[in-house]
Amino acid sequence: MTTSLADHLRALPDESLAALLQLRPDLVVPVPADVSALAIRAESRVSVARALDGLDQFTLQILDAARLTRHPEEGTTSTDAVLAMATAGPHPPAPTTVRGAVDRLRARFLLYGPEHALRVAGSVDEVSAYPAGLGRPAAELDARTAALCADPAKLRRTLLAAPPSARAILDRLAAGPPVGSVPPGALQAPPVGAEDDLPPDATNGGTPTGSPIRWLVDARLLVRVSGGTVELPREVGLLLRRDSGPLGPLRTSPPSVSAPPREPKAVDSAGAGQTMELVRHTEALLESLAAEPAPVLRSGGVGVRDLRRLARAVGLDEPATALVFEVAYAAGLVGELDLPGPTTGRYGADQQVLPTGGYEVWRAMSLAHRWEQLARAWLTMTRQVGLVGQRDDRDRPISVLSAEAERAGAPAARRAVLGVLADLEPATAPTPDEVLELLDWRAPRRSRGREAAHREVLAEAAQLGVTGLGALTSYGRLLLADVTEADERGGDDPLGLRSDAESGDPSSTVRALDALLPAPVDHFLVQADLSVVVPGPPDPALAAELDVVAEHESAGGASVHRITTASVRRALDAGYTADDLHALFRRRSRTPIPQGLTYLVDDVARKHGGLRLGSAGGYVRSDDEALLAEVLADRRLESMAFRRLAPTVLVTPYQVGRMLIALRDAGYAPVPEDTSGATVLSRPKTRRAPARASVSTRALDPLAAPKLAMPRLLGVVEQIRRGDAAARAARRAPAVVRGSAARVAAGPMPAHSHSEALAVLQQAVRDKALVWVGYVDAHGATASRLLRPVSIGAGYLRAEDDRTEMLHTFALHRITAAVRED
Repeated sequence: MTTSLADHLRALPDESLAALLQLRPDLVVPVPADVSALAIRAESRVSVARALDGLDQFTLQILDAARLTRHPEEGTTSTDAVLAMATAGPHPPAPTTVRGAVDRLRARFLLYGPEHALRVAGSVDEVSAYPAGLGRPAAELDARTAALCADPAKLRRTLLAAPPSARAILDRLAAGPPVGSVPPGALQAPPVGAEDDLPPDATNGGTPTGSPIRWLVDARLLVRVSGGTVELPREVGLLLRRDSGPLGPLRTSPPSVSAPPREPKAVDSAGAGQTMELVRHTEALLESLAAEPAPVLRSGGVGVRDLRRLARAVGLDEPATALVFEVAYAAGLVGELDLPGPTTGRYGADQQVLPTGGYEVWRAMSLAHRWEQLARAWLTMTRQVGLVGQRDDRDRPISVLSAEAERAGAPAARRAVLGVLADLEPATAPTPDEVLELLDWRAPRRSRGREAAHREVLAEAAQLGVTGLGALTSYGRLLLADVTEADERGGDDPLGLRSDAESGDPSSTVRALDALLPAPVDHFLVQADLSVVVPGPPDPALAAELDVVAEHESAGGASVHRITTASVRRALDAGYTADDLHALFRRRSRTPIPQGLTYLVDDVARKHGGLRLGSAGGYVRSDDEALLAEVLADRRLESMAFRRLAPTVLVTPYQVGRMLIALRDAGYAPVPEDTSGATVLSRPKTRRAPARASVSTRALDPLAAPKLAMPRLLGVVEQIRRGDAAARAARRAPAVVRGSAARVAAGPMPAHSHSEALAVLQQAVRDKALVWVGYVDAHGATASRLLRPVSIGAGYLRAEDDRTEMLHTFALHRITAAVRED
């Protein structure tokens, strides 16, 4: 069969062979040496399974029809036979639809040959054991069952005599698959004389039937194939399908969606609001990690206790927090930092998870840019977040960032689910069950057993803002198309170096989302109660200033902050002066500055720095002697054991940090100073993990072969053709060359034969002629090549290989024979 396929491929034009490689890109990884190697790979089990995985349900059923209609001896079928079986049901499809499915199978060479003698590619029967869910012929299972099936009238009478409970089993097996496991003892006969003691069968009108499976086996309608397995013969299955057709119900088109399309503007508005929430939650999560890094467990990942702490800080439940955490890690915003020296921290961890340096760059981006980076990372990351919190094979909980949540097929599952939504009419919101039905029709082999993962994708897409109100948003559609296009041109850009960022232009996704999001604001509204209202998403500069001078209270379309004594003191500690704060509020506020805010800033600034701290154990100094006297007499500070050294200096045995906390708790506003007397600014230092690259440059399906453009595929075809020609030419090497190589393998070569070979080679150098050269390689194997000698000298022959056009060097003592091509 392989030879037949190789001959068929060899007779194709280059364009048709390149089209096959475009439909089945795994055939060129690596590039096969010749057409015979290509044919062997095309019929291999792995390649056939990949080809079948991409076919829809109807095309697979037509392939099953071709398998069922094969001639038992010749192994061929015809298009007419396939058409006759496909249209034998009560609702036959159009002949053109069936022929279209046959053409798709022939284009992928799962069927090949002329229409009157089609062959099924090898390994199809191994990959899919039961065509159309039907069992093997009765002749292959049991001789007595085959005799029953040979008599159609007797077979029908036996089926009609089956009890209802047994008939229910037959109907279930006839729908496929045709095999089933039998409970222990179901096939054992009851003791002699105990038939009357059998319990009544409610499905059989109260008449006792014993085990329905045993009845079916005794009636030869089921065949016991192994210890606890039975199989329904093909003839019985076809008879049971007389109402639905031999292939079962045929659905030529995907199932329809019952829900009417929603308003596109409402879908985009709902999704855009969720994108703002995602960015806000991500920023809150990373700020919490910056304040208190999470230790890495010895088994990998972040513990449940830290996930709960982060969930409380962000204001989400634990599954949603795990998704934000995983996406931020995939986007390169979170990383691990090795702790120096021996660790004594929680869990004995030697690593901590905290924001990377890329977080600062991300914060400076626009809101749409920040969301796009997160969404791209989610589409391409090989993590299945829904597994977090479940138990692994060793009954241990799967934690965030642990290796147990890695799934190589996760990107392909996300692309499949979003692809279903993208192929529907815009703003259509199917139910999860309808999405699963569409996936089951489009790629039944891939979707089988992955229903839970596909439901998780829908939930995650809604949380990330890729979908809104259950429908794919307009910018989500653009993002999917952009990432899919980048994945398809991965062969041309394997390192992911090309991007829209090179030209500085935002992507189409960012432009579409920017049009939906409210414009960033650079101002706020100060209220009389010292609350600050930001009427929209703040730009990065305003957000940084608010983080210093105000306390965050609530988020949303209009976030609310509040100015307090502590926030003003924090701003002064960070280097602001009272004049700087007044100028900031005047510049940013669109409402008059309340008098209370001015008094608050001046009052805190007047007290701020009135006390100076240093280390001598610790000291307090001030030019205000009355203030020092007040501190010394304050009973709340008796634990500090202050002692006056001078009218303007107090000392204590405690360190500066403890003094600073105690004095501030008592209502004072001290500032630390260094040994030169200069004020030490207390802007908090931010720790960052080493930078990590985002996973958004990866292929959506890391297991899939890269898709090459047609010009490159034509070049691959040319290389295969040349290899095939060289292989055929090698098989046509002169007998004297092959015979001489065989004699050398058996013993020493005669001296006169070696001299004759050298004479032929020397003449070929002068004539620039092609010569068949037999030689023994470094491993002792004999081989022959068609060469064009270039020079002979120093015991070596330099010649150009006619097939590869490359220059090679051969030791003269290894050459066994040389014959001119002509």
